[in-house]
Amino acid sequence: MNTTSIGRIEDLLKEKSSVEILTDFINQQVRDWPLANGNFKGLEKVKEKEFSFDGFKMKVQFNPERIRSSAAKVDQKSIENRDCFLCLDKLPPEQGGIAQGKDFVILVNPFPIIPQHFTILKVDHVDQSFMDNLEGMLSLAKDMEGYTFFYNGPKCGASAPDHMHFQAGSNGFMPVEAEYFSMKKQAELLLKSNETEVRAFHHYLRKMISVESTKAKELVKIVNDFYESFSILQPEEKEPMLNVICFYTGEKYIMHLFPRKLHRPTQYFAEGEDQILISPASVDFGGVFITPRQEDFEKITADDIEDIFNQVCVGDKVFSKLCEKIKVESE
Repeated sequence: MNTTSIGRIEDLLKEKSSVEILTDFINQQVRDWPLANGNFKGLEKVKEKEFSFDGFKMKVQFNPERIRSSAAKVDQKSIENRDCFLCLDKLPPEQGGIAQGKDFVILVNPFPIIPQHFTILKVDHVDQSFMDNLEGMLSLAKDMEGYTFFYNGPKCGASAPDHMHFQAGSNGFMPVEAEYFSMKKQAELLLKSNETEVRAFHHYLRKMISVESTKAKELVKIVNDFYESFSILQPEEKEPMLNVICFYTGEKYIMHLFPRKLHRPTQYFAEGEDQILISPASVDFGGVFITPRQEDFEKITADDIEDIFNQVCVGDKVFSKLCEKIKVESE
């Protein structure tokens, strides 16, 4: 194991807030690790523009570091022919880590797309698997309050589908975090109890189901029902195609689920001027399209974004089935 342990977050939280702990951690890594230092400074030069839609917005960012994940080869043969860059014994010697429980280690992501960007990896080398690690995600989100978590499933933006990991970044980076609160009354209410609300967003460019709950166990049950229903509709997949965004605030867990049907849009495979090198992951679904090439940043339009979401998201019929299942289970 190359990584140096900074401590356990459970112990550190007795003395400082999660934001203080993780800000100190990222500052130390940026100071002492030249790779992280250069790439975090590079964020200052990132270009950004935005498009307005009906009551919400989409940001577009030019960040060349995204090319690592956008163009990653994630077919089985390519994975088998490379070392796992998330295994602890393969990490650079400069990379420190904060343990969480026995299963996870919090690392500074040296290729950031968010001002404070972390990768949280499982100690053991196991495949990406959302439901097997959902309780772990909620525990991490609570311990790291002030940060937003995201999960990229296999064929849904994960550049390392063979090693279970989450990512996290500063609250407020993705528009969905604030737009959820401003738009939720317009969304379809699927379930409501004293502890939990579930809503479906049908007209948000992408399809989104949001679960807001004060009880982790209740959230897990609802998400499990959704996951099982979705698995039936995609029997050919190892796990249903899914992106997830989650954070903990005001003693509530808030989780956004984005069911999808396609890994990469036609624009990714096009040639010449028609190509836009976009492989949507959770950050894109959260409202920030990251373009690794400047030419794509300059030419992408609001219509392109809408078309890409139409291609990769499940259709109305499938989405309605998933929503109905949640309603039925709640009755």
